[in-house]
Amino acid sequence: MIIKELLTQLETSDKPIAKSIRKGESFNLISIGFKKDMILKEHLTTIPSKLIVVKGCVVYKEIDFSSTLHEYDTYDIPVNIKHSVEALEDSLCFLIKG
Repeated sequence: MIIKELLTQLETSDKPIAKSIRKGESFNLISIGFKKDMILKEHLTTIPSKLIVVKGCVVYKEIDFSSTLHEYDTYDIPVNIKHSVEALEDSLCFLIKG
């Protein structure tokens, strides 16, 4: 139900929608939905994280680096590095923090 709720909310949103799927003492599994051209603004993480593209295509960007991630691609997000994510098409990603 969490992902269905996310996709329903995404229909009328002008920014990415994120929802926690499961959280434990040492991890958090988050789903992030994007419509084409949406941008998750620049931010940083203080704990190791992995981005997984479940559907669609996104561009992961750092100051001097970018990587296009397609369906089923993964990327280990470095700690304390500013980054953003832009959707090239409607996309659904999972983010594992911890």
